[in-house]
Amino acid sequence: MKKELKTRNNLSSTHIVLLATACGLAVANVYYAQPLLDLMGETFHIDHAEVGIIVTISQIGYGIGLLLLVPLGDLINGRKLIIFQFLLLGLFLLITGLATSAFMLLAGMFLVGLMAVVTQSLVAYAANMTDNLTRGRVVGIVTGGVVTGLLLARTVAGVLTELAGWRSVYLISAMIVMVMSIILFRTLPDPGKPKSSLNYPQLLGSVFVLFCKHPLFLIRSLMAMLIFAAGQVLWTPMVLPLSQPPFSFSHTAIGMFGLAGVTGALGAAKAGSLSDRGYARWACGMALVLMFISWLPTVLMFHSLWLLILGIIIFDMGLQAVHVINQSLILKIDPEARSRITGGYMIFYSIGSATGSIASTMTFARWGWNGVCVLGAAIGMSVFLLWWRSEQSGLIKK
Repeated sequence: MKKELKTRNNLSSTHIVLLATACGLAVANVYYAQPLLDLMGETFHIDHAEVGIIVTISQIGYGIGLLLLVPLGDLINGRKLIIFQFLLLGLFLLITGLATSAFMLLAGMFLVGLMAVVTQSLVAYAANMTDNLTRGRVVGIVTGGVVTGLLLARTVAGVLTELAGWRSVYLISAMIVMVMSIILFRTLPDPGKPKSSLNYPQLLGSVFVLFCKHPLFLIRSLMAMLIFAAGQVLWTPMVLPLSQPPFSFSHTAIGMFGLAGVTGALGAAKAGSLSDRGYARWACGMALVLMFISWLPTVLMFHSLWLLILGIIIFDMGLQAVHVINQSLILKIDPEARSRITGGYMIFYSIGSATGSIASTMTFARWGWNGVCVLGAAIGMSVFLLWWRSEQSGLIKK
C-alpha cells in the first residue's frame, strides 16, 4: 500500500499521517475551551448563560480565516502558507495562555480561531497532492485527524487543567505547534505555485461564484453547517451538567468523554473510500440517521452514563462519515479551486459551530439537558430532510 501511494501520488504514507497529525494539533486549539468553560468563566467573571461566547468567538475567527486565508492556497505556494499559519498560531496561543482580562482572552481566542484554519489548508494541500482514484481515502485519513484532534482536545484539556490549570493547555499547545511548524518545513513536498491567474479580490469573489455554479457545493455546505451546529449542541454544554451534582466530575473525567467520540469518529474513517467506490449516497443517508437517533440514549444520561457514551459514539460516527463524504464529493468539482472550495465549505461549518455553541449554553441555562437534546435532535432532523429533499430533486446525486 505504501508503494502504491508513492507511485500514484506525491504523498507517502508517512506524509499522510503527518498531515493528519498536524490537522489534529491545529484544530484542537479551537475546542480546548469546551471542558474548561466553567473555570475560564470563573477566572474572568463570565456568567454561565454567556460563557459559550468563549467558544463562539474562536469560531467567528475561524470563519473569517476560512473566507480570507484558506483560498490563498489557490494563489500562493500551499506549503509556505501552511508553515506561516502554524507559526502565527503558536504566537496567538501564547497570548491566550497569558491573558489577564476577559477582553485579552476573547481576543486571543479569536486570533487562535483565525489561524487554526491551517487545518483546512492542510486538507486542501492533501487533496491537491493526490489523484482522483485515492483522493477520497486520503482526505478521509487527513480529516480523521481533524475529528480526532477535535474530540481528544477535551481529554487533553481536562488532564492538563487538573495538573497545572487551564492556562497550561494553551501554553503547552503553543510549544507543540511551534515544533510542528519546524517538522512540516523539513518534510512536506513542495507543490509549486498554483496556476490560477486571479488576483486576491477576484479569488475571494470566485468563492461565491462557485456556490452559484455548483448546487452540490451549496447543498453539502448547508449540510455541514447543520451537522456541526448539532455537534456543538452536544459537546459545548456537556461540561455544565457533568461538573455539577449528581455527577460532580473533575475536568479530567469530563475530558475523558472525548475518547468515546474518537471511537465513533475512527469507526467512520473509511467513509471516503465508500465515496470513491460510488456509495456516497447510501453511506451519507445512513450516517444522518445515526446522528438523529443518537439523541435518544444521550437524553437519558441521568439514568446511566453508559447511555451518554453510546450516544456520543453513534453521533460522532455519523458526523465524521457525513463530513468526509461531503469533502470527497466537493473536492472533485474544480481541481484548480480546491482551496477555495475547502474554505467556502468550512465557512458554513464555522457558522454552524458558532451558532450551536452559544445556542446550546443558552438552551441549557433555560431548559436544562433535556432542552439541549431536543435542540440537537431538531437540527438532526433538519439536515436529514435537507439531504432527502435534495436527493429527490436530483441536486446532489453523484
